[in-house]
Amino acid sequence: MHKQFVNHCTIDLTIIPDGPILIKSGREGADPTKPQMEFVETFHNGKSIIYLPGSSLKGAIRAHAERIVRTVGHPEYEKPSNTKLVWANNPLDTDKYDYLYENPQAEQGVKKKLSAPRIYKESSFTDQIFGNIAIASRFRIEDAYPDTSVPLKIEERNGVAIDRVFGSVAHGPFDYQVCTAGAFKTKIHLKNFSLAQLGLIALVLRDLNAGWFGIGFAKSRGLGIVRIEYNSAVVQYPGCILDDKNQIYSFGSSTPWDKIYLLGAGKFLQGDNANPYNFPTNDTEKQEVKNVALTAMDFKFGVELRWDSENGVSDLFTKAVGAWSHLLQNGGAVCAS
Repeated sequence: MHKQFVNHCTIDLTIIPDGPILIKSGREGADPTKPQMEFVETFHNGKSIIYLPGSSLKGAIRAHAERIVRTVGHPEYEKPSNTKLVWANNPLDTDKYDYLYENPQAEQGVKKKLSAPRIYKESSFTDQIFGNIAIASRFRIEDAYPDTSVPLKIEERNGVAIDRVFGSVAHGPFDYQVCTAGAFKTKIHLKNFSLAQLGLIALVLRDLNAGWFGIGFAKSRGLGIVRIEYNSAVVQYPGCILDDKNQIYSFGSSTPWDKIYLLGAGKFLQGDNANPYNFPTNDTEKQEVKNVALTAMDFKFGVELRWDSENGVSDLFTKAVGAWSHLLQNGGAVCAS
């Protein structure tokens, strides 16, 4: 489902350390004056700065999304026999992806993959968002760079590793670098999404803000807790047009929408053979979207809905989480199946 482009959501947010955080660089530098564990750095806007890699953020977000799915849906890694149950496999165990092949018992070089629509339908709910060995991710998060208007505070700390048996020092002392104050700005992109998928991402961000999970190094020792501030959110419909009367038309249609709706990808894939990936066809928030800025996309082709406040983004997320709840109530959750 990457050959078409029917909807897109961009969430602009700021990540604020709520205590010390450290995303390790993965290598020890040659400079003896620097700590043994350094914050990862990159060259940005003409200088070397610390940052939060998008890959690290995506890994933490995906891991917690899988926890949520296994909590309310199928609790195991294996594909359930009930196809309505939401489930999350183990993306690190690539040997368990046999269900994506027509001849799973064949040798590795001889295996033949299913068609792209069948792979998507056979994949777990989290794989459909974040991708797997056979399908690309529809979720993308940018590297988070420091907000220059908020000073960073970086300090060094010392630590030792304690032997669990004898209670003596097993390794150390060692020193490491942490960031205790500042702000990092990033954006999340979700394309061709269902409302339930957006709702799951909203719940993950809610839990990250609540401190239920952290990012980076030594999370079990108090590091990695952050707060989230939402700057804006934009939902775009590239296949729609906004006329001079501020009415929305699907491209090729002469009938305007009666209201402003929040629509999932399946709503744009109507007709014979238009939805081989089996997106929910009635994927719409029934209540009219209010308190939103409605504008045309660049070059006046496409329509976008914009929320420019924390409360506005919260309203968007509330509507999307409603679709996630509806999915669970209709057989997606263990208790409802």
